Amino acid sequence: MITRRLAVLAHSGLQALDQAAVRAVVRQAVRDVRTAPSPPPADLSTGPLVAEGRQLTDKLFASAHAIGELMLEVAPAYLSDSEAANGALALLCEEIGEPLEHCLAARRYALTGDRRALHGIVL
Repeated sequence: MITRRLAVLAHSGLQALDQAAVRAVVRQAVRDVRTAPSPPPADLSTGPLVAEGRQLTDKLFASAHAIGELMLEVAPAYLSDSEAANGALALLCEEIGEPLEHCLAARRYALTGDRRALHGIVL
């Protein structure tokens, strides 16, 4: 993905790929991979109730991801969970009325894109 995006950038008429341009391409690619929706399960039921349940689940995970991104703005990814919890993250969680454990799980989900990070928290 990164190679393809850099090739497109190089062929766009840009004279030289500087460090800032490459960094921006890599950051955007990482963000796109992290926020890409999970592939749907192989066995999709056609029932309307099941489809509605899946849509609701996807909305729950999307909101958890958005909360996680907010948590990452306050406590960047290089901080451990304990460092993040001891900093401004605890104050933010208290302010928005979310338990710290939920916010930390959402932060891990935003970092990894792995829904298992929310096990026991969202569903």
